[in-house]
Amino acid sequence: MKDKIIEKSIELFEKKGFSSTSIQDIVDELGVTKGSFYYYFSSKEQLLMDIHDEYINNLLERQRIILEDQTLTSKEQLIGMIEVSIDDIIENGPRARVYFRELRHLTGENLTKIKEKRKQFRINVETVVKRGMDEGIFKNEIPSDITALGIIGLANWSYNWYKPEGEISPKQLVNIYAQIILEGLLN
Repeated sequence: MKDKIIEKSIELFEKKGFSSTSIQDIVDELGVTKGSFYYYFSSKEQLLMDIHDEYINNLLERQRIILEDQTLTSKEQLIGMIEVSIDDIIENGPRARVYFRELRHLTGENLTKIKEKRKQFRINVETVVKRGMDEGIFKNEIPSDITALGIIGLANWSYNWYKPEGEISPKQLVNIYAQIILEGLLN
């Protein structure tokens, strides 16, 4: 039942927004009582926190695998991290949209915890960028933290517009982003 509550909540949060979705809306859609909801979640915010926590933990785990793969160059690791972001948006479309749009509804410890994990995600990208700069693979005139934020912003904003069934495949999108990031637009 917990998974059903989460999935139905994601559907409703995506469609109506977190603020406009009540616990009653969620349980009505599932045909259960509020008691069923409160058995698993102490509040609607705790439910949102669980959605956020699961989403970012999955991303961090996928990044960890890339970072620990010593056979990959910094360039390959960076492309892998872009791919992780795009793949995750595709695989978890509604969950991704809730993750990116509804952060503002987390408060206190919940917000702090998720912001720390998001920061770790950025640090992981920055680590790859710095390593590539140190190795002479990437230019080092641009601050690595700003570079990492730009890369993350480019990839993450895809949740808002990208349609996997469109004319550009996910792999093509990753390659386009990698080309923009690694080669720039200048001839």
